[in-house]
Amino acid sequence: MKASEDAAARRRPARALLLGAAGFFVLLVSAAGWKSYRDLETARQREAMLAARIVETQARVDELRRKVARLRDDPVALERMAREELGLVKPGDVVVVYPEPPAPPATKAAPPGPPS
Repeated sequence: MKASEDAAARRRPARALLLGAAGFFVLLVSAAGWKSYRDLETARQREAMLAARIVETQARVDELRRKVARLRDDPVALERMAREELGLVKPGDVVVVYPEPPAPPATKAAPPGPPS
């Protein structure tokens, strides 16, 4: 019986060491998995944000294409845009220029001091 007790006593530290190593390995794998999950979630959020920006940009491109087509096909729209955005006028048009509104007078702030 003495030999089997010695063998069992020798196996206990080896078993504890093996269980400790396995636990440490599981802990490392869990930590790596958690970090990977966070990275994946961040990538998904960025992908959603970029997809939204793509939709917005595509809408803007479509709007600009419609505007170009209107300007190419509709001379009235072209003239209106030239007048509004570029400030162009036709010969014989009367141009009224309003003066700039005067700047409000600068008020002097009273220096801080004790009240009188």
